[in-house]
Amino acid sequence: MIRLYHFPLSPFCRKVRLTLAEKKLDVELVEERYWEPTPDFLRRNPAGKVPILKIDNRILSESQAICEFLEESFPTPALMPRDPDTRYEVRRICAWFDDKFHTEVTSKLLYERVNKKVMGQGYPDSKAVKSGATAIKFHLDYLAWILDQRRWLAGDVMSLADFTVAAHLSCLDYISDVDWNRHAVVKDWYAKIKSRPSFRTLLADQISGFLPPAHYADLDF
Repeated sequence: MIRLYHFPLSPFCRKVRLTLAEKKLDVELVEERYWEPTPDFLRRNPAGKVPILKIDNRILSESQAICEFLEESFPTPALMPRDPDTRYEVRRICAWFDDKFHTEVTSKLLYERVNKKVMGQGYPDSKAVKSGATAIKFHLDYLAWILDQRRWLAGDVMSLADFTVAAHLSCLDYISDVDWNRHAVVKDWYAKIKSRPSFRTLLADQISGFLPPAHYADLDF
């Protein structure tokens, strides 16, 4: 049995959900209000963060570590390349978005506009929102530069790097914070990822009090 404790609009949880779905692993999703930690939740992860994956009798935390555990335990289809150079590139891009992008963009847009209200922590900080809206342009330009040179983000084949980046962008797309007209190559890449069966449950997510834009679940935008 596989159970994932998650929050629907968390890019880290979505990254794990995409990995599970790509590997066609059945999973029970348990929504966790991690900002209101219970003793059971903290026993599962004393860091007080999601995602948390329970597989058989094991409890796993940290999205990148979980995804690589799943890759090694269920190697088909492969989401990590075999050669060291490309594996490095996958991990580098994952780290870029899980760290730099999350700090400069996700925490400034998604967390200010959605998480604060959901968690009852007040109103968005307009300076933070403006900072995130400016920073995302740089990151979209960076993605376009990469995709002008490669078929997929880390090389010639789709990998965990693509699902990591798509997880972050899908959360921001839910609140219309991605300018898909900025770079056609980025929009085309995302359309390919978005149309995969593994994305279907993500596109069905709904956050109370926040409706996604009409194009969010439209595979053709």
